Amino acid sequence: MALDETPPTVTGGDDSTTAQPLHPVTHWEQLNDQEEAENNDADSVISNPVESTASMTSSILSYRTIQGRTFHSERGNAQYWAANDEQQNESMDIVLLLDDKLFLSPLKDNIQSALDIGTGTGIWAIDFADQFPGAKVVGTDISPIQPAWVPPNLEFHIDDCTQPWTFAPGSIDFVHMRYLFGSIKDWSALFKEAFRVCRPGGWVESHEASAMMESDDGTVTDTSAMHEWGRFFIEGGKKMGQPCTIIEDDLQQKCMREAGFEDIQIADYKIAIGGWPKDKKMREIGQYVLTALEQDFEGYVLYMASQLLGWSMQEVKVYCAQLRRELRSTANHPFFRYRAVYGRKPQVY
Repeated sequence: MALDETPPTVTGGDDSTTAQPLHPVTHWEQLNDQEEAENNDADSVISNPVESTASMTSSILSYRTIQGRTFHSERGNAQYWAANDEQQNESMDIVLLLDDKLFLSPLKDNIQSALDIGTGTGIWAIDFADQFPGAKVVGTDISPIQPAWVPPNLEFHIDDCTQPWTFAPGSIDFVHMRYLFGSIKDWSALFKEAFRVCRPGGWVESHEASAMMESDDGTVTDTSAMHEWGRFFIEGGKKMGQPCTIIEDDLQQKCMREAGFEDIQIADYKIAIGGWPKDKKMREIGQYVLTALEQDFEGYVLYMASQLLGWSMQEVKVYCAQLRRELRSTANHPFFRYRAVYGRKPQVY
């Protein structure tokens, strides 16, 4: 994946894209009816996304069920917008195939410990533990959705990263965090905890994506379902008090510097959605991303739309149908912005 040569502009929470209200549900119903009339058989040549038939059969937590989908329970202060059932888990797995690199920090080969915050399905932690068999690796999450068979140097803990961490000060060589947007109220506190547990000379790395779908050629218009996607998360994040504008507000770098990290580096990427890029690698990544989204549009947006914005399941389905149609069109060229930020704890502290 090529590094974006032009870093995204940091606009802050009052950016015009965040201030625009959501379109009413009738907008998507009318748009669907209009396009179905014009393209009666357009979707007949495209195979439907694969749907998982597996489901979680047991858990040590009591999951919430929303419109037939399971979500993380509200454990302590933890509140997360994505579904945690098998359908969503498979979608997360596909996203992790975006690149061969597990991290960007200049780690030594002989690190002794690593911590993966928000480990999800545990795939990153498993791969990291395989790459560093001499290190003790711990992955934490608020739901026990990780596999039972893992490398011997890996453990999974059920933990809420918004609470004080249970790890000893200065005990971790590498702290890795990803995709926490919409789940953290206090990003400064998060990075202060990371600084506390990080060993002097150790590294912390944060990976986040923008919720907004953008385009460089104007194909993501203000009235499109693609543009509306990000506004679901932005408005929902405001209602929860857990921002989704992590890149736009430059929270990773600001909070990392405030916590005391140095040698902070930023890597900005544009990740295509769909197979429209001419570059072979970018096209392959875009196809992975589209597959991940198509596998579970509803799981991504259901909590924000239904619980925070008052939409019914049918209204969510109508919107998702329009979004699917737009993303499958090669005439549209959407992408997400993605940012990785990493920094080092000073040797002498």
